[in-house]
Amino acid sequence: MKTLVHKKMSLLLAAALVFTAGCAVKEGSDNTSVPAAAVDSKKITLMLHFKSGTLDPHNDFTPLRAGVTETLVKLDDQLQLKGWLAETWVAKDELTWEFTIRDHITFHDGTKLDAAAVKASFERGLKVSKRLAGLKIKSMDANGQLFTVVTSEPNPALPSELVNPYASVVSVEAEKKMGTEAFNMAPVGTGPFVVKQFTPNIEAKLERYDAYWNGKAKLKEAVVKFNEDGNVRALALQSKEADIAWSLPAESIEVVRKEKELTVESIPSLRVHFLLYNQQKPQMQDVKVRQAISLLLNRESVAKDIMLGNATAANGPFNDKLPFASSAPVPKLDQEKAVSLLKEAGYTLTADHKLVKDGTQLTLELVTYNARPELPLMAQLLQSDAAKAGIKVNIRNVEDSDNYLKENKDWDVATYSNLTAPRGDGGFFLNSAFMPSGSLNPGKINIPELTQVIESLNKQSDVTQRNKLIQEAVSIVDKEAVHSYAVFPNLIIGVNKRVTDWTPGREEFYILTPTMDVK
Repeated sequence: MKTLVHKKMSLLLAAALVFTAGCAVKEGSDNTSVPAAAVDSKKITLMLHFKSGTLDPHNDFTPLRAGVTETLVKLDDQLQLKGWLAETWVAKDELTWEFTIRDHITFHDGTKLDAAAVKASFERGLKVSKRLAGLKIKSMDANGQLFTVVTSEPNPALPSELVNPYASVVSVEAEKKMGTEAFNMAPVGTGPFVVKQFTPNIEAKLERYDAYWNGKAKLKEAVVKFNEDGNVRALALQSKEADIAWSLPAESIEVVRKEKELTVESIPSLRVHFLLYNQQKPQMQDVKVRQAISLLLNRESVAKDIMLGNATAANGPFNDKLPFASSAPVPKLDQEKAVSLLKEAGYTLTADHKLVKDGTQLTLELVTYNARPELPLMAQLLQSDAAKAGIKVNIRNVEDSDNYLKENKDWDVATYSNLTAPRGDGGFFLNSAFMPSGSLNPGKINIPELTQVIESLNKQSDVTQRNKLIQEAVSIVDKEAVHSYAVFPNLIIGVNKRVTDWTPGREEFYILTPTMDVK
């Protein structure tokens, strides 16, 4: 499999080099460097790896990443909570939180941001987005700049949950005037940039909001383009079509770095790549089957041969830099033990080396997607090692993996990737991935023991006790093999050196900022 992966990488690189050689930048196009004298016409082009069919801030990350919207609370560069639209916050009791909204902030339409506007925004978000259900909001009140939230049960992690891009604050009054369809094409937020034009799944054109509350942006304009093909993103960077290319294929790093005008940032992220099992399928309800597949996932090869060292093998959902990370060893590839487990599950290894039950070979329908270029290669690696154990794996590449997994039940396994501690706490991931109603639980995982631990976590405010409960939850996840964690990938971003005063954050939330500049 190592040879197969390297062969595929070589072909992709060769194609990329040929394509790049034929690319020319038109004189006077958006790709040319901005003259130093044109101080107020600075522009940047960012290429992201996921398409956006809508800019509804309560259902899409792009508005926050593009500097169109903001949240009450954010993370600083040390992943610590800090006020953003909310200047301060305090827990009045175990159910009641008060947020003081900064004064003198306006939405892009010039209207004032006050607690009433924040309340209306959250009412909208709770109505249109299932992803905000975890906030457990029972009621809200607005009085001037004081925004009060009462939760239905203790939720000590509420401030960190409000870092969620889906908790962006928008002008509901503007939506009423524009209509929802138009609003979702150009949402009205408080950020440094305004949506000028949006072409779904293609690009969003932005311009500076001169009345931005935290200092006028240095850039006059920005373009956010979407393309799920990692090689196309690398080519766009090389041809100067893009100034920043997100989530580059690992095999493109050295090619990009050879160009003097370009650089690559490869930094440890808060993300994990993993296998997600569909427990709606009868064969995947057997823990021994899931444990066997996990033993056929070659984590070291994913890190070394696919990610080319830009990742570390994973032993759980949280990397070892976090205080609640698992101390368990990284599982090793073990074909013999995998076959033994499947025999215990009732499968028989035939003379022609097939694992069969009731006359049918164990066959897995595996879903993957191209937005993260290493995931299809990870799927192929698993397919190869599973075949050696007698399992057939059919790979299906889909464009919109989230919706596909939620709307279809015909899949057994999926390659997936998620930020597991973007707020510096494991509660969000555990709630969204393992609670029965979780927004990241398309496989319908429902383990009472695990649910009970997460519910205890949700009521616990002491950091030390929270860390212990997170580790307890992870040990149950490991025992039940409801996920199989592969690697902690680096965040690989290609950058044109004309971009200044900008560093990518591990949280992957804040990309277009008011302070970023170009030479």
